[in-house]
Amino acid sequence: MRRLLALRVRDELTTGHVRVAADALGVSERTVWRWLAEAGRDERAADEPGARAQTGTRFTITPEVRALLALWKGNVAAVQRELAARAAGRPVADVGTQAGPPPGTGLPPDVPSLTTLHRAIRRDLTPGERAGLAGGELAARKHDVFLARPRGWRNQVWETDHVQAAVLVDVEGKARRPWITWFTDCATNAITGVAVTPGDPSRESVLAALRSAVLREEPYGPFGGLPEKVRVDRGKDFLSRTVTAAFDLLDVTVEDLPAYTPHLKGTVEGLNRAVESMFLAALPGYARQPRPGKRAARPKDEVLLSFEDFTARLLGWTLWWNTEHRPAPLRGRTPLEAWQDDPTPLREVPAADLWTFTLEDAGTRTLTTRGVRFRKRDYVGPWMTGQAGIQVRVRFMPHHDHRIEVYHAVTGRYLGPANLADQATEEQVSAVRRARSARTRRLKKDLEASQRERYAAATQPEAPQRLGALTAVQAEAELAQVADTDLSDLALPDLIPPAAPPAGWRTPASLAALTTPGRPAPVLPGRDSTPAPDGPGGRATRLTTDEDGDAS
Repeated sequence: MRRLLALRVRDELTTGHVRVAADALGVSERTVWRWLAEAGRDERAADEPGARAQTGTRFTITPEVRALLALWKGNVAAVQRELAARAAGRPVADVGTQAGPPPGTGLPPDVPSLTTLHRAIRRDLTPGERAGLAGGELAARKHDVFLARPRGWRNQVWETDHVQAAVLVDVEGKARRPWITWFTDCATNAITGVAVTPGDPSRESVLAALRSAVLREEPYGPFGGLPEKVRVDRGKDFLSRTVTAAFDLLDVTVEDLPAYTPHLKGTVEGLNRAVESMFLAALPGYARQPRPGKRAARPKDEVLLSFEDFTARLLGWTLWWNTEHRPAPLRGRTPLEAWQDDPTPLREVPAADLWTFTLEDAGTRTLTTRGVRFRKRDYVGPWMTGQAGIQVRVRFMPHHDHRIEVYHAVTGRYLGPANLADQATEEQVSAVRRARSARTRRLKKDLEASQRERYAAATQPEAPQRLGALTAVQAEAELAQVADTDLSDLALPDLIPPAAPPAGWRTPASLAALTTPGRPAPVLPGRDSTPAPDGPGGRATRLTTDEDGDAS
């Protein structure tokens, strides 16, 4: 570089010299000319051509710049405008209204240019930090590196989760998106148990899926048995008292993962993504299907699957996943082959015991001639004949209030089911639901009408103008109604104490202190009443004589 600089000083430098130097250094001719210009200003630059001067004045990313990047969602130009506004002493509110410094002015000396700011951000911030400042924690997590767990052995660890299917299904005439609850084995990628709920899932969904996952008899096998550990993600259904008690009785450890850490249960999260792209996307009523037009509306003539058909197809796809699909982590094997190749012994539970362990315990009751009293309702069963008077223990499936399971309180022996007595018919239940829905809609409409407020549209800065005029009569009527309500709320019935009872009455001291001292209340006219000794329970009674003189 010094030789080229000497040739330039003597005016002997030609384009051919620059081209040869550029080819030798692997840069463009324009870069070599720039290096020569820098060396002409400072001969020390000829020793390290292209190297930036490492001085203390180089712009670096400060905490202030990081905060502005987060404020402006990663918009570097907006950050540079705000830095310029702060340095110039302009209000921050003007940042979004100007594309740069005022006309005829340049940037303040301590404000970096847009190119310098971009260069400093790329140099001082990692890709994850830049994505996090622009899009938050979820965006930053895409740049993290996660370790893979060892495969382990079958039934070592299960993972469970709820996922809402992206498919609209016909549920009693209404389009709903059902929920899927399933358990998957981390070692073999097998779906051990699944349950489908038309509406929002609950602890009942978890218990139903758990029973199908543990049982190995048809149609659930051959996968199943008791796992050593189950990973959950802080869902209240999975950590409810009933589900936790069931896991304790089955000797299964529950690992409660921290919130917002889906990578810690990657097996079931991968299954949630796979079921949509491999199965749900091809079903009628798929909710995320790209559609023509500006509004992604569902075609009116689209026929949805019934809930029964959807459940049957999902179970069929689950069977295909377990027996034919070959996930990449299994290296060419199906989950069934990986399960059968694993010699780990299985812990199994009889179906009757599993049913008992996955029911919610409601405590003990006394079997009466009207059956078992549970939640203020009577439950009866044909096996109760001749059993009145014994102590029983009630267990039930959550939200299944039409039936309970009854066990002997002392021996724990299963006695039988009990159904709700005097249960309403389907027509009556439907009528009640329609009445409740109509009442809810009417109440919602009334509340919205009373709270709706309209304001005038503004085209210039001004105070908001409320719309809605009332006549004087309407205002007075509404205020009078509110005043009457307020007075009734402020009524104090204990402000004037009641009069003292007749002298012959025996009044407890606690009640006598609340009465007005002085003249006792007169005896009701037309009745000849005389005090009598206390009746049962220590309460005073009165003897009243009728027309014949008999006491009553």
